[in-house]
Amino acid sequence: MMSIVERELELKLVLSPERSIPVPARLTYRTNDPYAVHIAFHIGSESPVHWTFARELLVEGVFRPCGHGDVRIWPTKVAGRSVICVALTSPDGNALLEVGSAAVAAWVERTLRVVPPGAESDRLGIDEALADLLAPLPADDLWLSDPWSSDDTPSQDGEA
Repeated sequence: MMSIVERELELKLVLSPERSIPVPARLTYRTNDPYAVHIAFHIGSESPVHWTFARELLVEGVFRPCGHGDVRIWPTKVAGRSVICVALTSPDGNALLEVGSAAVAAWVERTLRVVPPGAESDRLGIDEALADLLAPLPADDLWLSDPWSSDDTPSQDGEA
């Protein structure tokens, strides 16, 4: 059974050190995709902007700087409050977002209760899928059996 852990929250899109604008977003974690977290940003367009990255990146980013490339996450203080910064890079541009640490940490904790660290592969069902894929079928008996029984072995000169 698939479970979903969601959280609506408001992030701040940092435009400059003095100016930011609110951005409504939804964090989503699905047990059928146990290694990933999904963020949908509602920026006033027809459809939200979606980002997907490793759950482990967000788990680690709550405590210390991590990531490189397209997604970087780190905890910090802004105006005396604890926040998580998320820097996103794409061909369309860059974004620096801030979100309250407590909200993200609580949501991450919920995902870890649903699928503990190290148990993600159990949710994928890879072992069961491989067993099904590799299980012999009734027709396989024809291929696996010896077509020449010991009584019907042809002789060297072609006589039976």
